Amino acid sequence: MTLYEDNLFKGAAEYYSRYRPMYPTSLVRALVKKFELDGQGKMLDLGCGPGRLAIRFSDWFEEIVGIDKEPEMIEEAKRISNEARVENTRWFTGDIEEYKGQSDDRLRLITMAKSFHWMDRKVTLDTLYLLVTDGGGVAIIDDYSPDKELLPWQQKVEEVRKHWYGEERKAGNTTYSHPSVSHQEIVADSQFEMEIHQLPAHEHIWTIESIIGNLYSTSYGAKRFLGKRAEPFETHLREELLAIDSSGVFKEDIEIKVILGLKRGN
Repeated sequence: MTLYEDNLFKGAAEYYSRYRPMYPTSLVRALVKKFELDGQGKMLDLGCGPGRLAIRFSDWFEEIVGIDKEPEMIEEAKRISNEARVENTRWFTGDIEEYKGQSDDRLRLITMAKSFHWMDRKVTLDTLYLLVTDGGGVAIIDDYSPDKELLPWQQKVEEVRKHWYGEERKAGNTTYSHPSVSHQEIVADSQFEMEIHQLPAHEHIWTIESIIGNLYSTSYGAKRFLGKRAEPFETHLREELLAIDSSGVFKEDIEIKVILGLKRGN
């Protein structure tokens, strides 16, 4: 049910778990309140990556399942959940069709974050509707802001990235293009009833190390694309960023929208 190949994030799991910005506590609180979570039932995080979001709901469900097509992500999720001694998680390598063929789970909540745009979104929602219990739903966590003006340091990162990686954003052996139809339109046309919630903006502090690590966590900025050029790339980017701010510390206000698909039942 994905539109791209399986190895999009090969080699990215360690960088993903260390350097991707954490979702704010306000997101967890909003979903707990909306779905009246009480420690009962099951949750699924589809395209879970290293499982950092799923684990934060461990107190609110009997069991949490994380699914991802990248084996390295699932191994990282297992490592993190073991270190945190979270015992009510299960991790599955594959896609939703493969998982559905092996499980008859009924789910109160299904979360998807940056994974949703890699999927055949309409088909995915049709499948998920059959798995969600009445009163439950899906939550698509979206921080895509195409009209947001880049800060000077972000403009510089993009400039240096293009110099070393090329103009096009890679997606494995192909290139990435953002869907022309919005997530909202896809959900509105599905069997789910849509609600949209805008969370308060939250400030994220970046260092040069985390900026580089975050880039390496992406499908288009994987370190493997650079090969032996990784070290000179890092030196170049570091010099350019320090020229903007000698502290090497940068700030960003991150806005998150939560697109809910609710299953009301009869």
